[in-house]
Amino acid sequence: MTNSKRFLILFTFLSFFSACKKANPTASPSQQIFIRAADLSFLPLWEYQGAHYFDRTGKEKPALEIFKNNGMNTVRLRLLVHPSSLFNSSLTQVTAFAQQIHLNGLKVWLDVHYSDTWADPAHQTKPATWQNLDFQQLRDSVFFYTKTVMTKIEPEYIEIGNEINNGLLWPDGHITNPYNFTTLIQAGIDAVRETDSATQIMIHYAGYRNAENFFAFLKKQKIDYDIIGLSYYPWWHGKSLDTLQNVVNYLSNTYQKPVIIAETAYPFTLLWNDNTNNVVGNTAQLISAFPATETGQKDFLQQLRHLTETNAYGGGFCYWEPEWVTIKKTDSVIGSPWENLALFDFNNQALPAMEIFNP
Repeated sequence: MTNSKRFLILFTFLSFFSACKKANPTASPSQQIFIRAADLSFLPLWEYQGAHYFDRTGKEKPALEIFKNNGMNTVRLRLLVHPSSLFNSSLTQVTAFAQQIHLNGLKVWLDVHYSDTWADPAHQTKPATWQNLDFQQLRDSVFFYTKTVMTKIEPEYIEIGNEINNGLLWPDGHITNPYNFTTLIQAGIDAVRETDSATQIMIHYAGYRNAENFFAFLKKQKIDYDIIGLSYYPWWHGKSLDTLQNVVNYLSNTYQKPVIIAETAYPFTLLWNDNTNNVVGNTAQLISAFPATETGQKDFLQQLRHLTETNAYGGGFCYWEPEWVTIKKTDSVIGSPWENLALFDFNNQALPAMEIFNP
């Protein structure tokens, strides 16, 4: 075999291998994918409860198919350690749904809460089975649990904790104890790196206030991660898209990482469709430039998407629970406080804002 043929074979093999690898978060902008995601954590439960979904033409289809057909490329899934129900973001449910997502050619973004219930800036409760562990045992539990979920689910993206502004696994991992907090975070990160070095790791912060200081703290502590995630809901985090834009640009340029809007939503109406009180129900919660209409919802999301598309290191967005529609209008037990924030109208037909996922 001539040297030129050997070189051609080697070049072809390396090109194929490179193409099969997952996206590198520190690659040049031309190599970055733009994450167009939806958090569909409720979908298996809602479909089990009898929810039906319709595309823009009025044709009934599986919700996952509707989102994929509109251009969504990633599904975010919430994972709880020992939830009250197998249908409530358990490892069994999430593993099965992740397999379905991968079979549909979509990427999985795993949101690990390290709790038996929802974790956020005001709630970071240790799992019941971890309550009496000493700190070293708690650190080991984070490590081995993370390895387990990585092996079973094989996500392309993973969050080490959800909205960890004030730490996680309280009281041990509260941010006021920097050593404990960073040790627990790094334990999860080490487990991911050891299991699959191609999986990209996200650190998720809620809002834009004080975000610069939080990520500066992580850099000082030499925390190893790939993606910055920010939640942004105007009624909770502030109504200035200019300020959000400035924070996103600062974080991306300072740390040379993609910045993703990891959670967002906006109403298409202030009306209601069941007996459960809605999270958003008055104009004071809105940005004045974007009324609670189908057009206002779409315009808000287009602006938010554009805000992250300008990042030199990649970006993206994730719409939180766009499938959380009303099931039974007269039953508040399984009603939805998110019905007017979904991407389906009150007849469960896809709204114009679904176009936000278009490539």
